[in-house]
Order: sequence, then structure tokens, then C-alpha cells
Amino acid sequence: MAGTDAKDALGTTEAAMNADPRVGLRAVAALRRLVERLETLQVGNARSQGWSWEEIGAALGVSRQAVHKKHARR
Repeated sequence: MAGTDAKDALGTTEAAMNADPRVGLRAVAALRRLVERLETLQVGNARSQGWSWEEIGAALGVSRQAVHKKHARR
């Protein structure tokens, strides 16, 4: 992530803790989208470096079947 993207992510994290549910819930949704993009990026990095589905699943705290089902088609 570039510096600006990281700052945006930090701002979004702060917004997720906002007392106004409208602000907080929008921020939570944005963070979910960010996490999905980052997971896809890192799973791709791991696969291109020869990691097995088992290793990736262990790193993510899920089964190899779960990570394979989610990312194998990408």
C-alpha cells in the first residue's frame, strides 16, 4: 500500500470507532473491502512463491479447503 492508502486506512479505522453508527458502519464496510483486497493480494503472493494451500490456510487461521475454495479460481 502506498503512503496515502495507508493513511486512508488509518482514517477509516478511526471512523469505524465513531459513536455515530452511520459513520462507523460505513467505515466497517470499507475496511471489509480493504481486507478482502489485501487477502487476495497476499494469497497471490504466497502462491507465486510456492506456498501450499495448507501453509496459506494456517497463516490465515482457516483450513486449506476454505482458502482454496475462496481463492483457487483467481
